[in-house]
Amino acid sequence: MTARKSGDCALTDCKSMGPVMSNFNQETVLSVHHWTDNLFSFTTTRDSSFRFRNGEFTMIGLKVNEKPLLRAYSVASANYEENLEFFSIKVADGPLTSRLQHLKEGDQIIVSRKATGTLVIDNLTAGRNLYLIGTGTGLAPFLSVIKDPETYERFEKVVLLHGCRHVRELAYGELITEKLPQDEMIGEMVSNQLIYYPTVTRDPFRNRGRITDLITSGKLFEDISLPPLDAAKDRVMMCGSPALLVDTKKLLEERGFVEGNHGEPADFVVEKAFAER
Repeated sequence: MTARKSGDCALTDCKSMGPVMSNFNQETVLSVHHWTDNLFSFTTTRDSSFRFRNGEFTMIGLKVNEKPLLRAYSVASANYEENLEFFSIKVADGPLTSRLQHLKEGDQIIVSRKATGTLVIDNLTAGRNLYLIGTGTGLAPFLSVIKDPETYERFEKVVLLHGCRHVRELAYGELITEKLPQDEMIGEMVSNQLIYYPTVTRDPFRNRGRITDLITSGKLFEDISLPPLDAAKDRVMMCGSPALLVDTKKLLEERGFVEGNHGEPADFVVEKAFAER
């Protein structure tokens, strides 16, 4: 149980499936970036038929012995972008990730033709502030959400909380703080509305501590100059370790927040496809 053990929302347990290859597109790896010894990301081509909502995940993998070996990965790229991007942990003995971590430009992967997931803004009722809470590769779905112009049209402030153990694991910081504010389409909205709050638990850093502790103590809100969580105006999405999901859900429900899902929008949503059962 590699991804669940590490608390990642970018992938789930590996499954061998039958040769139903008509349900998949074959894509070409365009680039690979190794963030740390344990984290990497990669981009691929995107079939014009593949559609998804920002925040959703899809099954991706490799053909092994003519059968698809798959995991569910959140799509880190936005739905209007030409290519696909995925953010992954490395697991030495993982059936799929042990292979994926050696991807190089020009290699082929398979991507399901369908995407799904609960981390879409349509599953939330109207609110003032949107909190995106992720740990590790649980950041992945929110990378697409913060690139979505509709996110900024729906909410006055968008607070992206990313928790990791070490500073080196805070991937995509440059994209969030430097590149997106310069983006021709969403740059002004990002600059005016997005608040990025990375935090670590094991290294010296400007923000330290577990996200739930920072919420409970009130330090988070002091740092970002927003009032404490209020079910009347705040909305929350979360993706990460089982402990984060359990603790944050309890914290929210104690404050009167109601969980939403497909067809029943409410105050917060959780991507349970990646949570340990």
